[in-house]
Amino acid sequence: MSQLQTLFTASAVPLPAIHDPSFSAHFDSFGHCRVVLLGDGSHGTSEFYSARAEITKRLITQHGYKMIAIEADWPDAEVIDRYVRQRPGPRAKIGGHAKPIDPFTRFPTWMWRNREMQTLVEWLRGYNTGMSYEERVGIYGLDMYSMGSSIREVTEYLDRVDPAAGRQARKRYGCLQPWVEGPSAYGLASLHGMEDCEEGVVRTLRELLEKRLVYARERHDGEEYLSSEQNAYLVRDAERYYKAMYYSSASSWTLRDTHMVDTLRRVLRQKAPETKAVVWAHNSHCGDARYTSMGSRNREVNIGQLCRERFGRENVALIGCGTHTGTVAAAHEWDEDMEVMHVRPSLENSWERVAHDTGIPSFVLDLRRDRIDPNLVAAFEDGPLRLERFIGVIYRPDTEKLSHYSAADLLNQFDAYVWFDETQAVKPLEKHEPSTALGAEETYPFGL
Repeated sequence: MSQLQTLFTASAVPLPAIHDPSFSAHFDSFGHCRVVLLGDGSHGTSEFYSARAEITKRLITQHGYKMIAIEADWPDAEVIDRYVRQRPGPRAKIGGHAKPIDPFTRFPTWMWRNREMQTLVEWLRGYNTGMSYEERVGIYGLDMYSMGSSIREVTEYLDRVDPAAGRQARKRYGCLQPWVEGPSAYGLASLHGMEDCEEGVVRTLRELLEKRLVYARERHDGEEYLSSEQNAYLVRDAERYYKAMYYSSASSWTLRDTHMVDTLRRVLRQKAPETKAVVWAHNSHCGDARYTSMGSRNREVNIGQLCRERFGRENVALIGCGTHTGTVAAAHEWDEDMEVMHVRPSLENSWERVAHDTGIPSFVLDLRRDRIDPNLVAAFEDGPLRLERFIGVIYRPDTEKLSHYSAADLLNQFDAYVWFDETQAVKPLEKHEPSTALGAEETYPFGL
């Protein structure tokens, strides 16, 4: 057994069952952080969702966290936020009748429409019941793939508060409307000089910001304004993102993660100064990109790196999750139905294999410099470069090494690593994906 393996095993703290009351207490030492990022090694693993839920509940009840920010589009997450904080909201007109808007209905539906997430949402609604409105915990979407929905949200908001501005916004956004169902095609058209909607999109956002005080006068309308503002930022950033896709995948990734961190900061600025947030996203977003091939080779940045830089490393906790084998909910290709697939055992030269070889079914490894064994730090630094597995909403086991592994410096990538040796797929609320291809390109090619 190598020295790294021996020290790694000795430092791993075994965890009880996820729903054991003592499970989440192992994360109390992160409760002082302004932002705690909880990563997952795949978007379809039950243990990752359930563990994050228990840790999140602990951070809320024992450490006063008031925000859950998730790797999801703002309009979809806002439907959930209205439910858990019991905020009034719009209803979709279906067949002449108003019905609640149904969130997360585009591929990949199982990423958020699953039993594990539903359980947390119901718990959060119950927790908020009886709280003053200001003390209720909200859910916010950080991602930027809802260009069409966000255009609609901005124009409908302006129709209510400033009809003339609503008409102007609708006219400007009309430039993007032909591309809403296939936004990647807009980027290609822009590249060839056929279309460029940036000026009108930016003017709408600027005018919305200039009228902040006017639009936010009514009770609770401050939050409605914030939502409209965020949707306008989203449209602006999405317009830039789809153009960047055709120049560089690295720059488009960076635009996306920068948008997510900017969204987090905007929401925090609207809250009390002491407000703390929990972020749920994939390990590829939560771990510091500088210590993976994303940053070292492709010069990409991500949420974890940007949070450390903008909030201060001492105020941020980056926590990742991993597994050796089991099952995962994923699709083979975009827009295909979800399948429960077998996860291949981790590769020999991976961090997952080091974790598996501890023989501990579930553990947490604290990687903070003031808490970790200095001998283990030295073993990390002197050891060979190892791979880390990243499974998104697509899983291709036949090409797993090429498709899902990347070099990573685990010690500096995360502040803690949570391990589940064998895991199971999430429990989706639907078995089949929507038949329409609407929005299929909006998450391609990342799926993370």
